[in-house]
Amino acid sequence: MRSRFAFTVLPLTFVAGQQIATLTAEVHPALTWQTCTAPGSCTTNNGKVVLDANWRWLHSTNGYTNCYTGNTWDATLCPDDATCAKNCALDGADYSGTYGITTSGSSLKLNFVTQSQQKNVGSRLYLLADDNNYQMFNMLNQEFTFDVDVSHLPCGLNGALYLSGMVADGGMSQFPTNKAGAKYGVGYCDAQCPRDLKFINGQANVDGWTPSSNNANTGVGNHGSCCAEMDIWEANSISTAVTPHAADNPQQTMCTGDACGGTYSSSRYGGTTDPDGCDFNSYRMGNTTFYGPSMTVDTTSKFTVVTQFLTDDGTAKGTLSEIKRFYVQNGVVIPNSESNIAGVTGNSITTSFCDAQKTAFNDKNGFADHGGMAAMGKAFEAGMVLVMSLWDDYYANALWLDSTYPTDGDATTPGVARGTCATTSGVPSDVESADAAAYVVYENIKVGAINSTFGSG
Repeated sequence: MRSRFAFTVLPLTFVAGQQIATLTAEVHPALTWQTCTAPGSCTTNNGKVVLDANWRWLHSTNGYTNCYTGNTWDATLCPDDATCAKNCALDGADYSGTYGITTSGSSLKLNFVTQSQQKNVGSRLYLLADDNNYQMFNMLNQEFTFDVDVSHLPCGLNGALYLSGMVADGGMSQFPTNKAGAKYGVGYCDAQCPRDLKFINGQANVDGWTPSSNNANTGVGNHGSCCAEMDIWEANSISTAVTPHAADNPQQTMCTGDACGGTYSSSRYGGTTDPDGCDFNSYRMGNTTFYGPSMTVDTTSKFTVVTQFLTDDGTAKGTLSEIKRFYVQNGVVIPNSESNIAGVTGNSITTSFCDAQKTAFNDKNGFADHGGMAAMGKAFEAGMVLVMSLWDDYYANALWLDSTYPTDGDATTPGVARGTCATTSGVPSDVESADAAAYVVYENIKVGAINSTFGSG
């Protein structure tokens, strides 16, 4: 994907920190999910979700003074990375009232814009194993299934469900100055090596911080947070993509400056991760009637998404060899669309598909450069954290997902057209006003053996 942190958070003090405060109690909303061994043979797990640290109120440890206001750090509390981490505390969250996040049984609903005392836009949450640790997933020879409602997600929004190479405790055991950990949603990373995180590895990102020129609430620091990323689902009601992103080191590492690569650096391909990934977007692959309102997968109503991670020997010890996608809607199993691009065959992600697609689209094959399918499999072996989010895109208006991108490209050139949205769509100020009532629902998450989590009828 193009830019993971392109959302905006309008409350002036909702950012990330490493100390903890208790002015607001941190109560994690409950969310059930299931593990399956065969169709109809599933066990319910009593999980919880936690809000990412970047949305939270960060204030002085001995009072209410904001450590970060607008897109600028407080010079007294945060003169440098280490001092800031000592002076600033991360507080609990009012999930429904402030952030528009609600759960019921196995269902998680994320509202796009929530107006309380201040205005909040978007959110990102992680599935917890317990109050202090993220749930870890190894998807080798497994499948991941969930139901989703994208009917209220227009052009420019991205309801994303994916796996990140974060560590289970959010980095507390590795970095003693990190006092917040998974309990407060700390430790995020992805293949863009995001540099707009306020804290990484127990220290602030103050040094070299440059306020954003087009977002009054964000900026870019000298450090980024890198890891492998498996985008199981990035979508709105118009387009969707499934995209593995390989990395030299599958788990979270800190990078510095433009050596991070990704969205936030002058050299996109200068880092240790694959920022583009190997994507399968049905529209981009030439089938323009497969996914969308009243299409084969009808986005005006709820449907089930199934993603299988197959290995070369059919066991959890094998090498990742294929990523397959199915949908289930109204009791009908729908295989993923086939590629209609000359020279690219199939309806799943394999090494041969990725190589052929990169050639056909004249794209850099960063996926292969950073280890491809085998490297993605190594990330699964290390364990990955489930992320569920809703955001808008201040870097590219989500045109990489649902429109013609790059915008000056010829839509008839293979790989340029990704959806039917106008190239003028997705501007954050527009969607935050016109589509404030947008939302996404994720529910009925199931993980288990191949062909165990879904069926027809």
